[in-house]
Amino acid sequence: MLAEIKTLTPILERPLTAPYYRPIGEEVALFEAAARQRLPVLLKGPTGCGKTRFVEYMAWKLGRPLATVACHDDLTTADLVGRYLIVGEETVWLDGPLTAAVRMGAICYLDEIVEARKDTTVVIHPLADSRRLLAVDKRGELIPAPAEFMLVISYNPGYQSVLKEIKPSTRQRFVAIEFDYPAADIEAEIVATEGGVDVECARKLVKLAELTRNLKGAGLDEGASTRLLVHAAQLIAAGIAPQTAATAAVARALSDEPDMSETLDDLVRAVFG
Repeated sequence: MLAEIKTLTPILERPLTAPYYRPIGEEVALFEAAARQRLPVLLKGPTGCGKTRFVEYMAWKLGRPLATVACHDDLTTADLVGRYLIVGEETVWLDGPLTAAVRMGAICYLDEIVEARKDTTVVIHPLADSRRLLAVDKRGELIPAPAEFMLVISYNPGYQSVLKEIKPSTRQRFVAIEFDYPAADIEAEIVATEGGVDVECARKLVKLAELTRNLKGAGLDEGASTRLLVHAAQLIAAGIAPQTAATAAVARALSDEPDMSETLDDLVRAVFG
């Protein structure tokens, strides 16, 4: 005979220090209002523009634990909700990150939701409307979300396709906050602060990014993200020559295609040569 079934819930931690985040619009006020009204939030914007950092910052600001899930093609409902495990002679139920977040009144952030399987994302529907319930079918359990629980999802509209898009039945449950790369002066401030370089160097990196973003749809799926600029700045701060750092962190990260790589190298030389 197996022993009585035990339930294990992962411990989700609250951010203890404020992650660096530079607001660029009304996103903080919108998120706070959605949290007060118990509304789920959809963040949409290009890769590396600060969506994940924003959620981390808001978790700290609201004083709530945060569970982050990087969605992918093989993500199953069990990965989100939980599964039974056999440990010795005991059957143990292990909560998934979504279930743990509901039980603890945390923020659950599903990053790049369109990458998850459609049959997996359906599980969030009852949590994203007025019911605010999580059905754990394998346990026959229906868990009401406490007031503190908040569901946040994100996606990149630039990569949408017929096979990977958010269904209207999902999209219309969320308050949408749109992100984009910030204005050049603000982006330079972010790169300087995060990367540990002076503002003049940060401005050159932002200029390089703007040039690559002009190539979107003309050989590049997307231009350089703010994240890539911070990586380049960190290499520069570590003593790498700016042109070498920009080539490694920006040009080589954006494309493997020979002609496009040569074009990107030319841009790097134009800015840092």
